[in-house]
Amino acid sequence: MHSIKLALIAAVVCCAVPAMAQWQWIDGQGHKVFSDRAPPPDIPSKNILRQPGSAATRQAGIPASGAATSATVATAAAPEKSAARPEDKSTDKGVDKGLEEQKRKQEEQEAAKARAEQLQREKQRQDNCARARQSRTALTSGQLLAHVNAKGERGFMDDATREAEVKRADAVIASDCGPAPQAAQ
Repeated sequence: MHSIKLALIAAVVCCAVPAMAQWQWIDGQGHKVFSDRAPPPDIPSKNILRQPGSAATRQAGIPASGAATSATVATAAAPEKSAARPEDKSTDKGVDKGLEEQKRKQEEQEAAKARAEQLQREKQRQDNCARARQSRTALTSGQLLAHVNAKGERGFMDDATREAEVKRADAVIASDCGPAPQAAQ
């Protein structure tokens, strides 16, 4: 009983494979070929048994007559001329539109990330500029400035330290308060 079911399934599968193929032809060695693609150009039209779009060859097992109609010949030649079918996702050059879209989205994400990083750097430059200007204003005001040293002791800034801090603030102002430097491309 089990072997009968297995044989029946095998027979159905064997019959289904040729039915799924859109093209059927006899190759140079006399073997019957089933495929979803058009036969190679060296196969004569009289050896093409079935092709898509031809009513005369859609009947299973009935080969096309030797005197093929012009519509049958045009249908057989059409797949060779057109590189892209409407149902394909490819363009004339064979590029996948899905991959192009994915690549475009990835480039947009990278550009958005670069813009966000640029905005963050610009905000940081503006903050540094504001702090440096405020520090320079305090340093050049002439007031006595106190600070805490590494030991935690409170001390006052002498003139040499004040002058060094003014120079450092001026350097930060020069680098961060001017126009933004252009990124190297």
